[in-house]
Amino acid sequence: MSSRILSKITGFSYLIIFFAAIFANFFVIESILQSPLETIQQSNLTVRFGILAFLITVIFDVVVAWTLYELYKKHQLSGLSTLFRMMHAAIMAVAVFALPGALTLATEAEILGQVNIFNTIWLIGLFFFGLHLILLGRIIGQPKIIAIFLVIAGIMYMVDTSAHFLLSNYEDYASVFLALVAIPSIVGEMAFAIWLLVKGGKDSTENMG
Repeated sequence: MSSRILSKITGFSYLIIFFAAIFANFFVIESILQSPLETIQQSNLTVRFGILAFLITVIFDVVVAWTLYELYKKHQLSGLSTLFRMMHAAIMAVAVFALPGALTLATEAEILGQVNIFNTIWLIGLFFFGLHLILLGRIIGQPKIIAIFLVIAGIMYMVDTSAHFLLSNYEDYASVFLALVAIPSIVGEMAFAIWLLVKGGKDSTENMG
């Protein structure tokens, strides 16, 4: 398979992950956190689609891990980067197991308990995802600005996960940490996805880094 085709597959997979994750997180999980019983009882089908969306992100995370490895396998850090992304995908898959159980629960406390289990496991997965992004930024090398944003995003993912577990008053700074993670992550990963779709593989991507 040519580098150009692999780049396109990676770029499209990234876009699928973005849109699936946005729907699952901001239209489903956030709705449950704000109105647990109402969301589960009145928007049950939407919640089920949200669970499916999370599973889709896991599937395409594995696809991206594979294509990135194939694109940059000549780099000495590629194998390690791939393993960390696979760890993230595996942990995310485990986290999703907590959500179907919320569909049959009858109290807000029970529902929020299931969502909290999901979020906690997911946070652990994001720590390893952060390691993957740091290595990926080093591996791709060019475009330099995208590589820098990927490294920064990776560091912020790790800082945010650590802060969740180390700070008893994390919620007081939640909006700050969200911005620190979201800005470099969206800019870096979205820019990387677009670059892969438009230009990736045209100049022997696999030899970069």
